[in-house]
Amino acid sequence: MSDHSTPTPVTEASRPRSAGPTIRIVDTPSLGDRSYLVHDGEVAFVVDPQRDIDRLLEILRAEDVRLTHVFETHIHNDYVTGGLALARATGAQYLINADDKVSFDRTPIEDGELIEIGDRMRVRAIHTPGHTFTHLSYALTDVDEPIAVFTGGSLLYGATGRPDLLGPDHTDALVRHQHASAHKLAEVLPDETEVYPTHGFGSFCSAGQSEATESTIGQEKRANPVLTQDEEDYVRDLLAGLAAWPAYYVHMAPANSSGPAAPDLSLPEQADATELRRRIEAGEWVVDLRIRTAFAAGHAPGTLNFGLDGAFATYLGWLIAWGTPVTLLGETAAEVAQAQRELVRIGIDRPAAHATGGPQNWSTDAPASFPTATFADLEQVRHHREVVVLDVRRADEYGSARIEGAVNLPIHELPRRLAEVPAGEVWVHCAAGYRASIAASFLDAAGRRPVAIDDQFENAAKVGLHLVGPQA
Repeated sequence: MSDHSTPTPVTEASRPRSAGPTIRIVDTPSLGDRSYLVHDGEVAFVVDPQRDIDRLLEILRAEDVRLTHVFETHIHNDYVTGGLALARATGAQYLINADDKVSFDRTPIEDGELIEIGDRMRVRAIHTPGHTFTHLSYALTDVDEPIAVFTGGSLLYGATGRPDLLGPDHTDALVRHQHASAHKLAEVLPDETEVYPTHGFGSFCSAGQSEATESTIGQEKRANPVLTQDEEDYVRDLLAGLAAWPAYYVHMAPANSSGPAAPDLSLPEQADATELRRRIEAGEWVVDLRIRTAFAAGHAPGTLNFGLDGAFATYLGWLIAWGTPVTLLGETAAEVAQAQRELVRIGIDRPAAHATGGPQNWSTDAPASFPTATFADLEQVRHHREVVVLDVRRADEYGSARIEGAVNLPIHELPRRLAEVPAGEVWVHCAAGYRASIAASFLDAAGRRPVAIDDQFENAAKVGLHLVGPQA
């Protein structure tokens, strides 16, 4: 995982400059998002800061620049912003669309407004509805020379932001706004303008994904469906491709509108094995952060596996009943701190407790375990006995190609549908193993005996398992 508990996630701009503004990219790969810090050597501005603002404060200190402005492209649905906290920590202005209803003082900004930052940097707001109704993009010039555009959840690399997060009543209007907004950017900005989106690097806020890590307006004109398709084709194809989005998203916009404070990243209280058992029996979540193979080999009974090597916060936030206390188990305090950092980004601010070490430290009983296997193992075992094949991928993945006879319970629905898992020996799989391990930990905690398939789904057909579906 490329994010760490210590704030070291800064990369250079995609095209380092010999002159003009410096653009620092601050990646949050676990959520598929980017924030940006731009400076001229003296003053700086930030676009769409994540909740853990210490990463940005570190850049400001290291490069000895003063932050004067913080811009939000939109009220975010996939993470809690650090914008207000960053502005308060630095004395910067906090700029949000004047039409967004928030409960704190900020500097309202409107379509077409030009903000001068230092002697050379100029930032112009461009209304680009589609991801939300009030979405703004920000075009940067070095005096009068166009440099870049920060597009938030509007124009992404090879895609656009999804238009359905405000509910089905607004989706049709927003998807058409999104098409018009992308064409607006393509018309008013030169082809060489560099594009810097917030979403699109694995975020569920993106309608479609691209492998690109940099682009320009000209490149997007040639390759992005929103700019190569007419409106009706774009609308049809985008809506057909939308899949489920994480349940915790419904809590993000209200949190951002209320003005979130800086997070507390200090370690919570430490729990011993007796306390951990009490919390499990009370229905709380005790989460083992280790990799899935280590968890399968031995874990404290009743614990759940959300490894730090995958989309930890996304899936924990998606599956948990909001407000359920969470205790974190890591081999080291650094792993617990990393998990805390990821959780505050989605508004789970304080774990109930933590413990370090291993299963021998976390339970007074013998460690529990379950087998892991490959698709080749599954193909062989089906010759000898009946087993339940549980596919925990999303419904759209299952619909595209699936093992004949497999039962589909998407991972985000599994905790409340465990009783629907057919009786018998359960072999659980996903696309690569991460979600299967989460599912197996729930089954194991419920008293079932799962086998977790730790393998790439593309291998299923290669070893002779019969697949069905349009992409089988």
